[in-house]
Amino acid sequence: MTYVVTESCIKCKYTDCVDVCPVDCFREGPNFLVIDPDECIDCTLCVAECPAEAIFSEDDLPADQKQCVALNAELSKVWKPIVERKDPLPDADEWVGVKDKLKYLER
Repeated sequence: MTYVVTESCIKCKYTDCVDVCPVDCFREGPNFLVIDPDECIDCTLCVAECPAEAIFSEDDLPADQKQCVALNAELSKVWKPIVERKDPLPDADEWVGVKDKLKYLER
């Protein structure tokens, strides 16, 4: 089992989760973070830190977010690791809670 970043992170990209990750498993894209499933040690620390409530265990993933398992695996192979907290995107607070954001994903 691994943890998965869902589309709730898109256009927010809060990086509070990165600060607590003991193995640096997060990867950063233009407007989204993903978790490298090969690096994640299932510690759960990132879940409570995410202001957008975008991180779930693979076993607890909402049905409408199942595609994010493959998305995290795919993008974690091409995006670079992020190991330090950064400011969120400028309009992140406006996007928290917005549904169906997959169409806004920038690769």
